[in-house]
Amino acid sequence: MPHSLQSELMSLMTSPTPGISAFPDGADLTHWTGTLKGPSSTPYENLTFKLSFDFPARYPYSPPEVRFTTPIFHPNIDFSGRICLDILKDKWSPVQNVHSVMISVQSLLGEPNNASPLNGQAAELWDKDPEEYKKHVLARHRTESKEGDL
Repeated sequence: MPHSLQSELMSLMTSPTPGISAFPDGADLTHWTGTLKGPSSTPYENLTFKLSFDFPARYPYSPPEVRFTTPIFHPNIDFSGRICLDILKDKWSPVQNVHSVMISVQSLLGEPNNASPLNGQAAELWDKDPEEYKKHVLARHRTESKEGDL
């Protein structure tokens, strides 16, 4: 498993994608921190989020556990940072990798699946009141920033 993670790290370093990065936490290749910028033209524009990746022994045949460590207000992310995204659960495939997960999570920010929300309030506001939704996004992000985790 570490070999595939080493090659993923090299790939991320040699062909970076703007707004997305991920690196191991120190020497342990099974724990990574990812950083992604909110997509433009969404309530997350100009915001930066941190995610943790924990890779199981069976990776890439089992999905990593990925969660937001930066507080976020989103229909498919709970207040513990857990993400409801099919490719991290039953739709996982060994062809997925850190890069594809980061791209999928970033696009989820702008295109939530309101049919299966983890945060019902966020799902309701996303559809009904975009201005109020954005206020919640910024308030949750600011609360975290004051705590100095960014």
